[in-house]
Amino acid sequence: MDIVEFIKTVFLGIVEGITEWLPISSTGHMILVDEFIKLNVSQDFKDFFLVVIQLGAILAVVVLYWNKLWPFYIREIPKKTKAAIATRPAPAGWIMTFVERFCDKDKWILWFKILVACIPTIVIALPFNDLIEEKFNNYVVVAVALIVYGVIFIIVENYNKKRRPVCTSLEEMSFKTAFLIGVFQVLSVIPGTSRSGSTIIGGILVGTSRTVAAEFTFFLAIPVMFGASLLKLLKFGFTFTSGEILILVTGVVVAFVVSILAIKFLMGYIKKHDFKAFGWYRIVLGVLVLGYFVGKNILAA
Repeated sequence: MDIVEFIKTVFLGIVEGITEWLPISSTGHMILVDEFIKLNVSQDFKDFFLVVIQLGAILAVVVLYWNKLWPFYIREIPKKTKAAIATRPAPAGWIMTFVERFCDKDKWILWFKILVACIPTIVIALPFNDLIEEKFNNYVVVAVALIVYGVIFIIVENYNKKRRPVCTSLEEMSFKTAFLIGVFQVLSVIPGTSRSGSTIIGGILVGTSRTVAAEFTFFLAIPVMFGASLLKLLKFGFTFTSGEILILVTGVVVAFVVSILAIKFLMGYIKKHDFKAFGWYRIVLGVLVLGYFVGKNILAA
């Protein structure tokens, strides 16, 4: 990989790291970037790279929220609990000892909520993923989705001014709320909607605070984005050139570093502001995307 390709890869990693977590659509930005900055690779590898680069973003969430996500720890079991466990048959006793000593119940419940939220995507979106990529991954759909969701953000935030969230912590979130947020995530299969944008809007509408909606969005991304990367890896295969491996590693590392900064920025921002600024940004970007490609096609005609 020469210096030019390295700079292109770094830039793509920066764009991915910022746009994956802010509700402004990483797909819309990647389409614009690809129009002006093209990697010198095959189309198949580029499609693979643009998905797998998300692993860097996932790692950023894991690092930043490790204490909230890691469900194992070590603690001493009270004598009364030990005595109660000892009276149970051996397999049950061993399991109970393991659970009592090494498992954090609240964090396991959080992971079950995350898995419940993934069900709509697995059942509804996953079977049609290739079809959606083929039919809807174009500038018209992306531009319209950017604009429409930008308008929705503004409307939702105006509506939300008169409401108080009923869920202000992840512990308070019910399985029903988690599932409903997962239903909203299905909408993100349309390019340009933004996965984080869909789930944040869903979270706000079903009564969570902005902070809870954002954090749950981050956590929900872990199985979703890891699964998408794994599917692409299985589809693409495990044969890479040394140049392709270097591109992948560079993109993932840059996306990881930038994602940490983007997540910290977003969590600080929403403590004092709503999401309307992102809504206006999406509208402007959607108009620019639509205007640019329409003008390009007219000139090419």
